[in-house]
Amino acid sequence: MGAASGNFRMMHTMIRVMDLDKSIKFYTELLGMTLLRRDDYPGGKFTNAFVGYGPEDTECVVELTLNWGREEPYDLGTGFGHLALGVRDIYAVCSALEKQGAKIPRPPGPMLHGTTHIAFIEDPDGYKIELIDLNTMG
Repeated sequence: MGAASGNFRMMHTMIRVMDLDKSIKFYTELLGMTLLRRDDYPGGKFTNAFVGYGPEDTECVVELTLNWGREEPYDLGTGFGHLALGVRDIYAVCSALEKQGAKIPRPPGPMLHGTTHIAFIEDPDGYKIELIDLNTMG
């Protein structure tokens, strides 16, 4: 019955954000995702927005959660690592992202112990997003 039989599939990763509009803009305008849906839950005092590269019924997406009334930034913790996106021509992608104001704490270049070229960018809340150049994998 496990994953081998096709009973499971990755659906989404959820992250909590401080400014939902700013986060939606980052993921849609800078990273080219689509806002798939946005729902308010007044009873729970939160809003969820789902962004991704394809429909939720077939693609893994990112759930952005805004808890209403929160004023203090979230502690990102030490357990969460990063989201990862595959790109083509990481140098051109990073150059374009930098021109649009993206923070790039780890500029593009080869991995320390490999040939794959990677970079790390940060979203408005400081979550790390690894960019992996698909042309250099292997």
